[in-house]
Amino acid sequence: MSAPPQIRIPATYMRGGTSKGVFFRLEDLPERTQAPGPARDALLLRVIGSPDPYGKQIDGMGGATSSTSKTVILSRSTRPDHDVEYLFGQVSIDKAFVDWTGNCGNLSAAVGPFAIAQGIVDPARVPRDGIAVVRIWQANIGKTIVAHVPMTGGGVQETGDFDLDGVTFPAAEVQLEFMDPAAEEEGSGGAMFPTGNVVDDLEVPGLGTLKATMINAGIPTIFVNAEAIGYMGTELQDAVNSDAKALAMFETLRAHGALRMGLIRSLDEAARRQHTPKIAFVAKPRDYVASSGRRVAGGDVDLLVRALSMGKLHHAMMGTAAVAIGTAAAIPGTLVNVAAGGGTRSAVRFGHPSGTLRVGAEAREVDGQWTVTRASMSRSARVLMEGWVRVPADAF
Repeated sequence: MSAPPQIRIPATYMRGGTSKGVFFRLEDLPERTQAPGPARDALLLRVIGSPDPYGKQIDGMGGATSSTSKTVILSRSTRPDHDVEYLFGQVSIDKAFVDWTGNCGNLSAAVGPFAIAQGIVDPARVPRDGIAVVRIWQANIGKTIVAHVPMTGGGVQETGDFDLDGVTFPAAEVQLEFMDPAAEEEGSGGAMFPTGNVVDDLEVPGLGTLKATMINAGIPTIFVNAEAIGYMGTELQDAVNSDAKALAMFETLRAHGALRMGLIRSLDEAARRQHTPKIAFVAKPRDYVASSGRRVAGGDVDLLVRALSMGKLHHAMMGTAAVAIGTAAAIPGTLVNVAAGGGTRSAVRFGHPSGTLRVGAEAREVDGQWTVTRASMSRSARVLMEGWVRVPADAF
């Protein structure tokens, strides 16, 4: 019996925000995986090391968390006024499944630096020193992201003194603008609030009727009040992720919210749509100790938010969920806005398990419909390793 050889594919392992992922140029992928389909999914699953019944992804590049089981495919954009096309794949850890339904806001911070370093961005548009403005087309959700990437001596500046809670070491700041971030999800009619309400009564078996804000902005997200589900909003990962009953409750809540938002047609579809929608719970400010051991004072934040990704409480905050938080905070009457003290605001600082994050949003009401023109936040990014990934030739 002959054994298949391994093939090698050019790739870069990058941190973006509080996530890590394997980045590819589309042209470097094997020809039969350059188009969407089972072959591409099989390749990315093997690269990351999924599906892994042990939940460790030992035989791949994944880190066995939703934040580190990610892939990115980039190419030069053919769209007017855009530099790069960005496609994100969230790889399931224990299932043979790649979710293409949403974006990763954290890895969005690494797209501009990678595109510049790989020559995807027209060199004429990149200054030797200063800030390079990279115009990104996010192909999963059909939206524009503008990245402001620092340049020094003709190269991307990766080191610096910008601290991001959830990331151990400081780095260079990358500012991101998510343009018109209301997600145009199937079933939503392109509406920011697919039900037409900023707050709904959501019936969930085992929980009863909960107040919920269901919003399409950055990524479809369902917000509920922490106290309504037995939490304070100060919880860290272990308080939720070690509780199988709680995780099942959150998944039930997520599935019923997805159905109400029109994202799925039946509850059993939720299992095949793991990346979206997100589920989050909010609370008014109070003191707590972050996962790093640092004390976060209630007076230093506007509200507390905890969010789940791929069935587990996130160790910090997903970038796309941060966009949803900033947008919802800017709209009077949402649960996020009320937890932050109500009123009209253009920015909010919230506490998450690893610390705090500030996000801004420009929202306005036109003819009774809320729209948001942009949301903004700062992240950082860094190349961790570059070269080739290797996979068995028969893996895809």
